[in-house]
Amino acid sequence: MSSNIARFLPQTALAQPEYCALKILAGGSASSIQYRSLSFGELERLSNQCAAYLRMRGIQKGSRVQLAVKPGLELILITFALFKLAAVPVIIDPGMGRKNFLTSVKRTSPEFFIGIPVAIWLSRLFSSSFRGVKSRIKVGSKFEKVLDRQNLSPPILEDTREDDIAAILFTSGSTGPPKGVLYEHGMFDAQVRLIGEVFGIERGEVDLPMLPIFALFNPAFGMTTVVPEMNPSRPATVDAQKIVQAIRQSEVTNSFGSPVIWKKISDYCVQESIQLPSIRRVFMAGAPVPPDLIRSFLPIIPNGEIHTPYGATESLPISSISGNRVLSETRTKTNLGAGTCVGKPLPEVEVKIIEIRDVPIPEISGAKELSAGEVGEIIVKGPMVTKAYDQLEEATRMAKIQEGDSVWHRLGDTGYLDADESLWFCGRVAERVQTSDGVLFTDPVETYFNQQSGVARSALIGLGDPPEQTPAVVIEPEPENWSDDYLDNKNWESELLAKIPEDSVAKRIQKIFFYKDFPVDVRHNAKIHRLTLARLFAESVMNKE
Repeated sequence: MSSNIARFLPQTALAQPEYCALKILAGGSASSIQYRSLSFGELERLSNQCAAYLRMRGIQKGSRVQLAVKPGLELILITFALFKLAAVPVIIDPGMGRKNFLTSVKRTSPEFFIGIPVAIWLSRLFSSSFRGVKSRIKVGSKFEKVLDRQNLSPPILEDTREDDIAAILFTSGSTGPPKGVLYEHGMFDAQVRLIGEVFGIERGEVDLPMLPIFALFNPAFGMTTVVPEMNPSRPATVDAQKIVQAIRQSEVTNSFGSPVIWKKISDYCVQESIQLPSIRRVFMAGAPVPPDLIRSFLPIIPNGEIHTPYGATESLPISSISGNRVLSETRTKTNLGAGTCVGKPLPEVEVKIIEIRDVPIPEISGAKELSAGEVGEIIVKGPMVTKAYDQLEEATRMAKIQEGDSVWHRLGDTGYLDADESLWFCGRVAERVQTSDGVLFTDPVETYFNQQSGVARSALIGLGDPPEQTPAVVIEPEPENWSDDYLDNKNWESELLAKIPEDSVAKRIQKIFFYKDFPVDVRHNAKIHRLTLARLFAESVMNKE
């Protein structure tokens, strides 16, 4: 049987042709959202028409196709059509900044560009980055009318092998330049299998995915996709009221979003005394999830559970932990500086902790495995683990470790396995602070400061060069606590430093800075750009000297 990830759509269309596959915003008021609904049968027909049209435009098996289409019907249709053709969609976060975006496009060398009118115009304006593009396809208001003219006989579904490239998905670039990850059809297949088995998703459920890529898995589960009203480039600007309204009106059972988004939704629901009884599971991911957010959100979903899956663009999912386990077992340790528990590895997934080395490790024999409780670099092996980056040989060498025919991925995260084989996250390798007294990791230090009154979030940074860095913390105050008065901040700094317990890892912090609005990643608006903050305050200190 073909491993083509698109095969799940015709299978579901055959099994439940009249069931709603997609709900797209079509207007509405403050009290009711109007949706355009498509059944799985209609979605299958339209995706076949789209595949026929794209093939007529020259796209075929193996063609690289850059997408610049807003989340919604067109993006879903085009992506499934490309999968059916065994072409390779290239998906880059539009909010990563012009320089990173153009560099990513140039490196990927797409042959086709599909985009909204303004994206087509920009691709011509910056033509040097789109040199390999031989055809541009515009998506606009008349796109469906174009599809209606396509011949449907026979339906399109190219045969693929498990190791055929299915897509190129870009990392968020939170600790370095964004990288294109080569996804194979078999890897997507493994993701569908693991997610379905571990989380017990059933046919007939309703999903509201606040990361567009997750909508592509829903036909495999027979789930309705409700497209949320939000800007995917700036998810933290989401209107919580609109998301809550969509959940209630469509009786959403499943939803994925970053902790920043769920914090806004939690605050709104608490303020308005709202519960969401239809929700069965909430996924919070993209950054460590504060236990207080879990505690505040659980009463909002009386019939549901919170899950915090752990993984990366290159390997997802790796592990997961329930909100109830966090509150009953791991929260106390986290608050005391033990890191964030992300659960046990999923079935078919193997995790090791190795000694941190800032050089390539070609073979697993060259990695020193650490014992339970020792903090090191997290590496993972499994059927969903990707093998390479696109056109980045050095990055691939740095991130991948061979073991026979298998590949271990170096996550670039630090952590440890406890005696129970649960995985604990301690921070990014690149963001560790190396001092003359040893190494400090971001998560344990920041957890202490994040619990202090008036602190919205904090960031551990190192001033100077390793291994002689001076550890410091940058604090983003709650809006009502922000002050640009020097004496106010010096007094607050003194108070915070003075009350750190002697046995806390945070006791080694020597300096505190204040910053109004942290720079964060574009995908989740949750991962702090600590290296940017470190450069900023290192320059500030030097200028004062």
